Amino acid sequence: MPTDPAATTPAADAADADARPQAAGPRAARLGLGTAAVGRPGYITLGRADDLPAERTVEALRERTHALLDAAYAAGVRYLDTARSYGRAEEFLAQWLAEHPEAAAEVTVGSKWGYTYTADWRTSGVAAHEVKEHSTAVFDRQIRETRALLGPHLDVYLVHSVTADSPALTDPALHRRLAGLAAEGVRVGLSTSGPAQAEAIRRALAVTVGGRPLFTAVQATWNLLETSAAPALAEAHRAGWLVVVKEGMANGRLAGRNATGPDTAALRTLAARTATAPDALALAAAAAQPWADVVLSGAATLDQLTSNLAAAEVVLGPEDLAPLAAMAEPAEDYWRTRSSLPWA
Repeated sequence: MPTDPAATTPAADAADADARPQAAGPRAARLGLGTAAVGRPGYITLGRADDLPAERTVEALRERTHALLDAAYAAGVRYLDTARSYGRAEEFLAQWLAEHPEAAAEVTVGSKWGYTYTADWRTSGVAAHEVKEHSTAVFDRQIRETRALLGPHLDVYLVHSVTADSPALTDPALHRRLAGLAAEGVRVGLSTSGPAQAEAIRRALAVTVGGRPLFTAVQATWNLLETSAAPALAEAHRAGWLVVVKEGMANGRLAGRNATGPDTAALRTLAARTATAPDALALAAAAAQPWADVVLSGAATLDQLTSNLAAAEVVLGPEDLAPLAAMAEPAEDYWRTRSSLPWA
């Protein structure tokens, strides 16, 4: 990743540069750790029943989250991702930071607002696990909640799951609030989802407050099955934005235990030829994109994390990436499949 991101464009000032993480070691290059899979008992990752403790108590998931953070930090990972809607993930992360002041001084912490967790620590019988609302009222409440937990450790704050029709792209009152947060030194941005990610990113690129770009970070879904946002992410990178890749494993579809169908044949072929696990190859393919600053691991177990972090040691050439590119699905098909994945 760039060592001086502020130099990539005049629009990225020194305060923004402080929030762009630096590589901390060879195994950590371009890799971060996300907490979506371990901050709450229910999520949509395939094979989740095999990954988590049988009793998904708050304490069990706290211990799992802290174990993953310990291992990731020891391996050199320096970008940590969470969100208000990830159950108690912000709380778990905040406790870990308090117990590891030396790590707290080195890591970049990103969180997200705009979804409210509503499952009340249940995995079934829930009408909605999270509810989205991009209003000033929700921002005001959730920034207070995030600050109460993460305090000065908050480096990046994203509007969660922005689509092209989100009021987060058009609400002047919200923009003023976000600009105020940016003035405090927090990098303000958005995460995106859905088949029109590229449109949402481009609309966000055009948002200004007081003649200055408002958003300077994006967390977007990109993986071997869903590549449609790549051109817009390249534009964001050229504008000096921090670009974070989420769902690089396609919610488990690219993990070795699930990559068994014709849609992943090219990945299995490369894995066999290089003696590399499919998950490491999938994340390495994301890290190979020249616009990607951070690629998140969503590991729920220490074994998964170890395998994911091996991506940092994988070098993929054009001859490797070309057959993998053929795996991409139409964006509408990909998101239709994703929306059908059960919470478990």
